[in-house]
Amino acid sequence: MTKTIAGAYRAGELPAFFRLGPGDLNRAASEPRPDVDRTALAAALREYHRSLGTLDAHTGETLERLAHPASRVVVTGQQAGLLTGPSYSVHKGADAALLARHLHREDAPVVAVYWVASQDHDAAEVASTTLLDHAEELHRLSLDVSEGVPVGRVPWREEWTAEVEGLLSRFDTAPEYRAAVWARVKRAVAGGGSWADVFARLIHGLLAPAGVLVLDPLHPALARLMTPTLARELEDPLAGPARIEEAAARLMEAGFEPQLRRPAGATNLFVEEEDGRRRLLRVDGRRFSTETRDYRREDLLDFLSADPSRLTPAAGLRPVVQDALLPTLAFVVGPGEIAYGAQLGGVYELHGLRQPLLWPRLSVTWLEPNVARLLERLGATAAEVQADPEGVLGRALARERGAAAASAERLAALDAELRALAEELGALDPTLVGAAERTRTRTTARVAHLQRLAVGALARQEDDRTRQLTRLKRHLLPNGVPQEREMNFLTYLLKHGEEPLRLLLALEPGTRAELPIP
Repeated sequence: MTKTIAGAYRAGELPAFFRLGPGDLNRAASEPRPDVDRTALAAALREYHRSLGTLDAHTGETLERLAHPASRVVVTGQQAGLLTGPSYSVHKGADAALLARHLHREDAPVVAVYWVASQDHDAAEVASTTLLDHAEELHRLSLDVSEGVPVGRVPWREEWTAEVEGLLSRFDTAPEYRAAVWARVKRAVAGGGSWADVFARLIHGLLAPAGVLVLDPLHPALARLMTPTLARELEDPLAGPARIEEAAARLMEAGFEPQLRRPAGATNLFVEEEDGRRRLLRVDGRRFSTETRDYRREDLLDFLSADPSRLTPAAGLRPVVQDALLPTLAFVVGPGEIAYGAQLGGVYELHGLRQPLLWPRLSVTWLEPNVARLLERLGATAAEVQADPEGVLGRALARERGAAAASAERLAALDAELRALAEELGALDPTLVGAAERTRTRTTARVAHLQRLAVGALARQEDDRTRQLTRLKRHLLPNGVPQEREMNFLTYLLKHGEEPLRLLLALEPGTRAELPIP
């Protein structure tokens, strides 16, 4: 299997692209950080939380720690998915809290920050979510969100609240758990505001007790603090994209597929235009343009002065803007963000910054009691089911039927016997070594293929176990997607109360686990 950028990074194999690796946490914690006006940052976040209606005791205490002159931040972020979106959206915030707790010192506080991607304008990525009830019915809710408009500008609508309430009323679970989740939703929508505001309140309600601050970059007080970085980008708007393309070329030379490309003339900036849509800025000489109109640099600087939230960073600049604003110690990220990060070291340098440690987020697959029992019966892990569900079932049936011909042990024994035979033939005549080895490889591969066909046939013949596999796939591969990337975390609160949240916040930072729910 081809190694991914994220996999190579976790293995410590990309020092040419990352200043720090996952094993450099202590070094990252001890490094000095360029000055950040923590007082202004804490004041802007206080203003944001006051407007959001989330300036509670937890937030006040965390803001005080952030205002400390030696404070550092563990930051994460995600698109503002419906009802918090897929589970990993919550897992990332929890990991930021866990890592901040692990690194915190009284003389050097560490605070977790959740960056709400309110500037994102991809409605298709945020407008739907999936939940699974006790009757094992998958509920898919999709709302009609305007495409091309930043979700921080999309007002939350009353009919969306009604659709969410309707979903929860159909969800088969204990009434008290349904009521508790509905109370969370009502608190999130009661304050009004935008789609991103509702998401932020839900994340706050889940993670603020663990010390997480939410941050919306479109809030005016916070947008003003980002103005210097955006103005600096306007001075030479093609320098950053050029660095990104240089890194892309080096990644390709190393055998990787770069995830971020900047075509000729494309900048790292979007502008929010008069129709409310967010469009990429291009530049040709001294002339800036979008697909609809032209701009002078002076026009864009006027935007920054009058309403800095109208100029927003693209993927190749967003982490830099984030880490110019925050005293970042570590950035909790998923595999895609690691792949982007491999191309951004040069962009950080252009802004006088050093890229912080990228911390691979924790990953949890939730095992409800019925799922744990089924996996035990099949002798499989959740990861094995997600990778090859039919194969897991077929191998389990083969074991039960004593079908040794389909076992991995039998294949290994055959391979060992062929290997020994090849060595003996080679001892008799060295010219036969290559042919014997090729025969062994082809024979073993062919028998393995026949085994797969056999276990597949067994799986198709076994109705009862096939139904069990269908159930497992609903839990572990909902809609054909691995659980963590599809299933909403609220599923588990709806079915098991607060226990899954407690279990999540009791993990070690960076945990990768299949976690049973008692």
